[in-house]
Amino acid sequence: MNRNLLVIGATGQTGKHTTKLLLQRGHHVRALVRRVDERSEKLAELGADIVVGDVHDLNALAQATEGINAAYFTYPILPGLMDATANLAQAAEENGVEAIVNMSQISARRETASNAARQHWVAERLLDHFPAAVTHVRPTFFAEWLINMWNGTGELRFPFANARHAPIAASDQAKVIAAILEDPAPHAGKIYPLYGAIELNHYEIAEAMSRALGRKVTYVPIELEEFSAILEKRGASPHLIQHLLAVAIDYRNGVFSGMNDLVKKIGGDDPLDVESFVTQNRAFYDNYSA
Repeated sequence: MNRNLLVIGATGQTGKHTTKLLLQRGHHVRALVRRVDERSEKLAELGADIVVGDVHDLNALAQATEGINAAYFTYPILPGLMDATANLAQAAEENGVEAIVNMSQISARRETASNAARQHWVAERLLDHFPAAVTHVRPTFFAEWLINMWNGTGELRFPFANARHAPIAASDQAKVIAAILEDPAPHAGKIYPLYGAIELNHYEIAEAMSRALGRKVTYVPIELEEFSAILEKRGASPHLIQHLLAVAIDYRNGVFSGMNDLVKKIGGDDPLDVESFVTQNRAFYDNYSA
């Protein structure tokens, strides 16, 4: 059955893949974006109904949720998550939205040192009061981290020591998100930690990247102070830096580790491993210039 579905943050990493997948399956997709640009125009060409609006604007969300069966909500690591979540809950309730899939994070918990991760935990609890189906997804570090933090030197300079995680591609998360939006009832009230194909440390991640790229990639473990300086140089906000330094400690303590079969069980396909992900994105690495 074709459904009317809303993707909030439709040009983001998980949003764009979710939108494309739902359109391919014949659903009507309303894509809420902050601005019309090349990314939103590509989604429009695929058939998405592009709506420009801000999640901090209750009236904009009320219009975006009108006539919607289920919505996917993702918010970047920026201040304002609580207001955005409250606005969505109110607008969705007003319009009789049947389900919300909420993008959280694996480090979301009350006692975390990360302000952003704690806000995600509180946002989950707020949405738990929504009078319809809510599902929270908590992915470990995205495989896209290996793109977003690439500096072209062939070195992965991270403060993660020898700890491990299973990098998960946004496209694999989208398969889970889309499946829940299509049939929310079995997933109501669930919290799903999501993992990629295989748990690795960053030495092993560098080896997998080396195989995919045909050139040497090296993991260089660093301390938090150097990582903070790298993030500042890249223009990261204080909010994002505080979050990443806190979750780096979480990572060392095993918070991001683990494995399960939820991507296959819910999304229908085995998740990509690191080597396959890097191979798919080979053009980025080949064309990168600092």
